[in-house]
Amino acid sequence: MASKPAPTPKWLNAREMKAWRSYIIASRRLLEALDGDLEGHDLSMADYEVLAQLSDAPGRRLRMSELAEIAMVSKSRLSHRMTVMEKAGWVRREMCTEDRRGSFAVMTDAGWKAIVKAAPSHVESVRSRFLNHLSSKDQEEMGKIFDRLQTELRNQFVDESGRK
Repeated sequence: MASKPAPTPKWLNAREMKAWRSYIIASRRLLEALDGDLEGHDLSMADYEVLAQLSDAPGRRLRMSELAEIAMVSKSRLSHRMTVMEKAGWVRREMCTEDRRGSFAVMTDAGWKAIVKAAPSHVESVRSRFLNHLSSKDQEEMGKIFDRLQTELRNQFVDESGRK
C-alpha cells in the first residue's frame, strides 16, 4: 500500500513572515534583557515568574500541578526549577494531605523577601524596555491579542498533556 504524500505546508506570506520574525526576535531579546536585569538580585526570569505566581496565591502556595499549568511548563521542568529554588531557600515543597501523590509549592519568607526586593527594579525594567515604547492603545490591543493567544495555547497545552 503506497503512503500518501505529505500535504504541502501553507507557507508564510511576506506580511506573516515579518510579523512572526519581528515577534520572535523582539520577545527573545526582551526576555534576555529582563533576565539580565534580574541578575543583580540572583534571580532568573523563571525564578521570578514562579515567585510572582506564589506571591499572588492564597497562603503563598499552589499545587505543583496548578503552578506548572499556570506557568505552562512540564511538571519535570517545574520540579527542576523548584529544586534550584529550594537550594536558594525561596520555596519549599509540602506533601498534600488530601492526595498523597500531589504536593504544594510554598513560598518561604526568604522567597517573599527576594521578590519584594527585586520587584521595583523588575517593574522599572519592564517599563523602560517594553511599556514605554507602546501607546495606551498599543497596550490594550496587545493585551487582547495575547489574552486570546494565551487562552488558545493553554488549551493546546492542556490537551497535549492529557489534563483537563
